[in-house]
Order: sequence, then structure tokens, then C-alpha cells
Amino acid sequence: MPPMAQNFMKSPLEAPEKQIAEETSAKSASRTDSSSGEPERASQSVIDTSKMSAGKAAALDLAESSRDPLDDRGSFASNLFIGRYDFGRIYPWPEQSAEDIAAGEEFLTKLENYLRENVDADEIDRTGEIPQKNIDDLFAMGAFAIKIPKQYGGLGLSQVNYGRAAMLLGSWDANLTALVSAHQSIGVPQPLLLFGTEEQKQKYLPRVARHEISAFALTESHAGSDPATMSLRADPTPDGSAFILNGEKLWCTNGLKAGVLVVMAKTAPKIVNGKERKQITAFIVDVDTPGLAMPHRCHFMGLRALYNGVVTFKDVRVPRENIIAGEGKGLKVALTTLNTGRLTIPAACVGLSKRLLETCRKWASERVQWGAPIGQHSAIAGKIAEMAGNVFAMEAMTFLTSALVDRKESDLRIETAMCKMWATEMTWRIADEAMQVRGGRGYETAQSLAARGDEPIAVERFLRDCRINMIFEGSSEIMRLFIAREALDPHLKIGGAIFNTQLPRSTRLKAMFGSGSFYARWYPRQLRGGGAGEIKGLHDALREHVNDAARTSHRLARGLFHAMTRFGPQLDRQQLLLSRFVGIATELFAISATCSRAQSLIDAGQPIEEILSLTNYFCRAAKLRIRDHFAGVSGNADQAGYQLTQELLAGKHAELRQGIV
Repeated sequence: MPPMAQNFMKSPLEAPEKQIAEETSAKSASRTDSSSGEPERASQSVIDTSKMSAGKAAALDLAESSRDPLDDRGSFASNLFIGRYDFGRIYPWPEQSAEDIAAGEEFLTKLENYLRENVDADEIDRTGEIPQKNIDDLFAMGAFAIKIPKQYGGLGLSQVNYGRAAMLLGSWDANLTALVSAHQSIGVPQPLLLFGTEEQKQKYLPRVARHEISAFALTESHAGSDPATMSLRADPTPDGSAFILNGEKLWCTNGLKAGVLVVMAKTAPKIVNGKERKQITAFIVDVDTPGLAMPHRCHFMGLRALYNGVVTFKDVRVPRENIIAGEGKGLKVALTTLNTGRLTIPAACVGLSKRLLETCRKWASERVQWGAPIGQHSAIAGKIAEMAGNVFAMEAMTFLTSALVDRKESDLRIETAMCKMWATEMTWRIADEAMQVRGGRGYETAQSLAARGDEPIAVERFLRDCRINMIFEGSSEIMRLFIAREALDPHLKIGGAIFNTQLPRSTRLKAMFGSGSFYARWYPRQLRGGGAGEIKGLHDALREHVNDAARTSHRLARGLFHAMTRFGPQLDRQQLLLSRFVGIATELFAISATCSRAQSLIDAGQPIEEILSLTNYFCRAAKLRIRDHFAGVSGNADQAGYQLTQELLAGKHAELRQGIV
């Protein structure tokens, strides 16, 4: 498993059993960081790095050291992997309070009207520039400071209201969405709100709230998902009062418009248990600091007005007080920031997907072919039904998680990763199908449609712009590995030490007896696992789906255990296999969130038949996808495919390279 995936999750998934929590605590207490006196992460004691290359072992050590433990109860989604289906964690639906709705209503109404009347998304796409007036106006209304507290010049709104704003932006223009969300989801505001000192907050938050764009600089040419290969260096000055930064960052979104950056840089390593561990530190860097330059703007398939570029550092002096969270804590800052920050992307995807669904609904009812509206032809009807079901589930997952963030309900890193992965992939599918439904008019640009007198619906722009979402802030592949790492963690804590050849034989034998005792009790419960138990107030049709999800979570847990017994310490290399388990758990989360929201809408007086029609369709479709994932677990061509790829990389199969220019 790539090191960033090993870490892109900062913490272990806790098993539901008290024993796991107790054993984890005991292991953590038994190992201490020799340089800081802080307990090391328990997972480090059960992952065998003896057969890894030096580079991979160092990357894994860095990644694992940045992980934080979940609380003992885990979260709803994390518990799915160990057969604990706790629907009560997400039901009844966490309604947005009247006070919270009122707090955001004026801003959201103003934002919606402004976008409709003042932002020409097609012109922004054509020119590759966002008018400065649009940026100034959005600053004035607080759109760049939605979650920043009022005492620092922000609106002080909730995560749900922030998601509603992202949904509006996503439905209108992806370029503005990226500018606004990157600024406050991963730029200066979010890291400072989580880790900043009061002095840092007072100095920088008012600036980025009302007049100064911020950006996040992590990626480098050779350091994307693997931070251990980072080359940007930060060396302390002789008196220790500052650091000198030298190196380069790539794909810094908002960089060309920013006044201040959060920059991740490599600082001096420290010694842990006699071994050198690399360190990454987060710095706040003013763009006007001498030696900092942005020599190149990057251009992409979509997001033509994305202010993304290369940032170079040549002897850039940054005061020590500009460190966020402390020296060596940069990776933790980055990962924690992304855990919440990446919720903005699925919220924007909800907005875009709703707009595309409405475009297709309208077109399918008006466009007549073969004597009937195309929506009455089953080939098109099937596409629109799938869009509708996925939009409904996407919104349920995203705003359920947002509401839980507002309520500070446990650690939601698994839920946010699932929302990001699932929503971006489904939105790409929806955009692709919307183009198919619109046909030639979908492929034609809005400008060309308008020039010949047709309605300028920019499906091709939406398609181009939404493709990046499966790469932004952790690609789909990294999200799957991130989730899988968390899914394996409780099992690693119980039985992983058995396979760790670096541990004393007595420790490994103790782990063997302990894990055998644990699994002898745990496994039969997964075989006997029934439904979700008594759930008051849930419609019978929804109860059926929830009970199915509960039973499937036990099957998922058994399957993961079987894979562990089959592959042992090599399981982390079975990335395609693990991705199927992740797919199953994500669909279970989607089903569960959808049923919870459906009951909430029924209780609010929405037409029962309509809500059940939508929910039943989605849940049935999701169960079919789950069936396919399980089928792939038991029978697949993964090994054959891997072997074929190695042959191709070695230069074999020359016939596949013939006959091309």
C-alpha cells in the first residue's frame, strides 16, 4: 500500500469490542518516542518493515507517525468493516436547526441571486479569467469567510451552511467553486482554525476573511501522494528565529491570486527508537516575501480559470512563529485539514449533479423521437432514473456527514473520504450520461449553441470541469487505500504482531494466543449477525433496506477476515481486492444515509410514494453493485492483469504499439 495511503488516514479504525480498545492502549503504552517522550502509534508495532525497501519503510514510518487514533467507538462507517451496524448513530436524521437555517439564509439567498445575475460562467470558461469585480463582491458578502468566526471578520456559519453554499456554487461555475473552496477548505483558514495560535488567527484570519485569497502548497513534481519524497527544504537560521525555504511546489491551486500560503516543507529529521525519521512542517508564508516567485500558470482540460501554478522558493525567510502546530507536525496538519476540507467537493458535486439531472429531465420530456418523448424510451429512462437515485444518495451522504461534523460526532475521516470518492465518481457518470442524453447538443459548446439560436446549455463545460474532482484532494485510488488502511487497523492491532518479524518471539506468540481468543468470540457473532434491531418510526420499506445493510455488514466483516487469513501480511498488496471491500462499505453507507434522510422527508410531509420510489430504486441499484463487488472478491482476474501489466512495462507485446503515428 502506498505510504500516503497508509497515512492519508490519520488514525486507526477501532473495533467495537472493548478488548480491542484495551489491547491498543496497552500496546501504545509499551512504546515511547525516544526523542519526545510521546507514545508511538500502536500500528507501528505491528507493521513489519523488515522486507521493505529503505524508501518505503521511511515513507511508512513518516505516514504512520502522523496518524491519530479514533475514539473507541469509531464512527458509523468505520464500524461497518468489523460487522457493527449501528443505525442509531445516523438515525433519526440530524436535522438542521431553525436557528442554523436562519443564520445562513440571508447569505445563501444573496449568493444564489448574485451568481444568477452577475456571474457569466461561460465567459469565464472562454477567457480563462474570473472578473476581479466578482471576486471583490464575493469577498464583500463573506463568501470567502463562511466558517471563519465573526470575531475574525467571517460569517461564522456551520458546515451544513458551508455545504449549501458549495452546492449553489457547484451548480453554476466550477472555477468560482474551486477559488472559494480551496481558499477556505484547505488554504489558510481551515488549518488555522484547527491548529493555529491565537496570535496567528488574529494576524491572518481577518486578512483572508475579507480581502486576501489563500492557497495550500503540498504537491511537488516527485511528491504527490507520497510526502516522504518531498524536496522543499526548510533550514533553521543560526539563531533559530526563522527558517530558510528552498525548493519548488507544483499545482498550487489559487497560488497566482493568493496573498498568503500554507506551505509544507521538509525540516531536520529526528531520532526515534534509534532510527532517523523524516519531518514535515507547515508554514504560513506571505507571497510578497523576497525569494518567492510564481513563474508558471498551469492550464488544464477543464477549470480554464483555475489560478493554479508553480511556486518557487529561493532563500525565502519565514519566522519561526509562522509554524502551524509545531515543528514536524506538517503532515498531521495537512491530513486533518483535508479530512474536513474534502467535504466541500461532494457538496459542489451535489449542486452540479442536480443541475444536470434537471437539464436531462426537461430535455427528455420535450425531445420527441420515434413518436414519443425520449424519456419514454427505456434506454433513456434508465439513465435518468440512475441519475436521480444517485443524486438523492449523494446529497444524503454529504449533508449527513456535514451535520455530524457540526455536532462533533466522533472522527468522521472515513465518512468524508467515502463522500468524496463516491460523489465525485457518480458525478462524472452523471455528466457523461447527461451528454449522452443531450446528444450532439451536449457535445456542442454553449457559445456555439447560442450563436445558432439554440439554448446555450453547457453540458460539455460541466463534463470538462467535473473530471478533476476524482483527482483533487486525494484521488479515488488514494481514497480507497485510505479507507482500506483504516478498515485493516483493528485486525492489525489484534493479530498483526504475529507476522512482524522485527518483534521478539515472545511478543509474537502472545499476539497469536490473544488474537485466537478474540476471533473465537468475534467470528461466530458475524455468522449469527441479524438485522439492525428495533428501529422506531422507520417505514417498513426503509426498514427492509436497513436490515439488509446490517446483514451485509456482517458478511463484509467475514470477507475481510477471510482475506486476512488468506494473504496475511501481504494483504496490503491486494489493492484491487481491498477496493472491493471499500466499495461494499461505501454502498452500505450510502444506503443507510439515504434511508435515514428518506424517513426525515416523510416525517416532514413529503409525498410518501415519491420518496419511497426514489429510495427503493437507489437501494436496489446499490445492492446490485454490492453483489458485483462480492463476486469480484471470490473470483477475479486481478493476478492475470497484474502479470500482463508487468509484461507491458518490460516492453513485451510489441504488437500493441504497431500501426500508430
